[in-house]
Amino acid sequence: MKTGILGGTFNPIHFAHLRIAEEVREACALDEVLFIPAALPPHKAEQVAAPFADRLAMVQMAIADNPGFRTSDLEARRKGKSFSVDTLEILRATDPAAEYYFIVGLDSFRDISAWKEYGRLFELAHMVVTARPGVELPDPFAALPVAVRDDFCYDGQLKKLWHRSGNTVIFLEETRLDISSTLIRCKVADGESIRYLVPPTVADYIVDHGLYRTVKKGNL
Repeated sequence: MKTGILGGTFNPIHFAHLRIAEEVREACALDEVLFIPAALPPHKAEQVAAPFADRLAMVQMAIADNPGFRTSDLEARRKGKSFSVDTLEILRATDPAAEYYFIVGLDSFRDISAWKEYGRLFELAHMVVTARPGVELPDPFAALPVAVRDDFCYDGQLKKLWHRSGNTVIFLEETRLDISSTLIRCKVADGESIRYLVPPTVADYIVDHGLYRTVKKGNL
């Protein structure tokens, strides 16, 4: 089983998240993509996020029509901050035979040396790095943190970095959908339409549950 892992706050989930997941699923021939909302994001202010139950519900609604997508509440079922390395450790322990592809944006990948036990991430899963709108893909080897470069070799023909564990780092250019959760929260707070930015079921959920209406602009 080849499983993509797409984590994030999903505050809220939107069409760019869904498109990235679909493109990675297709490009890497994945059997499924598992969406894992963060319960306590380690690098974001907790007061910015809608409650976990609401974010999970919106993800479930957004992916309901795609049989290749699943969601998990794993990060809400354990204590403490939602560190990616801990999540991958649990998934690998649960299903050691599975082949995992950890999906991360290029901006986050550039800061990966600040993540908890970031070197371990390359041992636990393949890593798929996607370029956000307006950002060009870098030289693959130069993009790695200096401290882990000796653990890799570069395959120029396949355009992949190979880790000593046998896992790879793959760089993909995504379809340029310039949508962000911050943009959506701003529009909701300003009373503007978010139609065509999120699935209709998500837009309805935000309205029905009064999400993001009273968020202070400084926290957007």
